[in-house]
Amino acid sequence: MAQVASVATGKLAGLMAVNSGLPAAVAAVSVNSQFLLPAISLGQIISQNVAPDIAEKSTVAKYPSVHLYCEKVQNLLKEKFRTFSGQAHMVVETRVSQDRLDNLETQMQLYVEAVTQVLDASRGDWGGGMFYGGGYEVSYGTVKHGGRNLLQIAKVSFVLEVSM
Repeated sequence: MAQVASVATGKLAGLMAVNSGLPAAVAAVSVNSQFLLPAISLGQIISQNVAPDIAEKSTVAKYPSVHLYCEKVQNLLKEKFRTFSGQAHMVVETRVSQDRLDNLETQMQLYVEAVTQVLDASRGDWGGGMFYGGGYEVSYGTVKHGGRNLLQIAKVSFVLEVSM
């Protein structure tokens, strides 16, 4: 089942970490909202589930950052004679940090809007036996000390149907 998690994360990274994916969506949201959002480069999209404090100590953290990972895998054996037929629970975690509270939450909401736009445009067959139906859940964390002084994290969670 570990292979399902890594393959699903790779598929998600392939959708997000292309110039027409999340970087383009952030630029479009910035224009539509008339709010200057710092751009997200491909180096700020990371396929790893790592706590913010560890990420800051082990690498040079650049904000905003987007972490992609598989949170849970369920083999529900929906299809007979398949090794794996179930679900991969995926997370796109957006982290925004700055030194003041001003517009921190607004920035977070706009980055989440960009993530959900990419997901909305990616409904359907992802190939390799993975299918995204289009639903997701967004949870916003509270502002905490971290990053450049203040840090807020939002998680967009969704389910991929997997048949391998």
